[in-house]
Amino acid sequence: MNAPATLQLREIDSMEWTRAADQVAAKRQQLDAFLKQVERRALRMAELATQSRDDALDIVQDAMLVFVRNYQDKPSNDWVPLFYRVLDSRLTDYHRRHQVRSRWLAWLPVGRDQDDDGDALAELPDPADVAPWQRIADGETGQALDSALKALPGRQRQAFLLRVWEGLDVADTARAMGCGEGSVKTHLSRAMAALRTRLEAYHG
Repeated sequence: MNAPATLQLREIDSMEWTRAADQVAAKRQQLDAFLKQVERRALRMAELATQSRDDALDIVQDAMLVFVRNYQDKPSNDWVPLFYRVLDSRLTDYHRRHQVRSRWLAWLPVGRDQDDDGDALAELPDPADVAPWQRIADGETGQALDSALKALPGRQRQAFLLRVWEGLDVADTARAMGCGEGSVKTHLSRAMAALRTRLEAYHG
């Protein structure tokens, strides 16, 4: 008499397992699509910050692994600021290690140039209006923009890339950078002013 009931339970268990497997597969596909979506921009950000393609690749791959390990179960609407928060942490670690090496090299008899990222925090908010460039041209203008971005202090460059390239709002940018919204506005305002000065010859 128990056989039909047992069979029914097994069928229910099988359906639940199949449903769970489908959910896991769908989540994996969504996660893979997200990582592909952010990979190119994240790599560009990391390359501008490190000025090394190989280091940038390592940092982005590490950031993706950390993000998947720690945040894949978070709501997908939160993935973008969370991922860039992880990327920012990895870039900070990179510069910290680099600065340590630079300090040691400074004590060597033969001098070496130090690569200081100039990652100083701004103190006062600047509510200047932001009019971001929507397109980044190839060729001479693109090369000029790359050079101008590399010359920015790290926090200004990060604010510009997250707000303008990635399109995050101020709140999500602040979450990604681990700072207040006022600081985001300050960094972005100063970045835009510096970029306008450097690129005024390329604006028509």
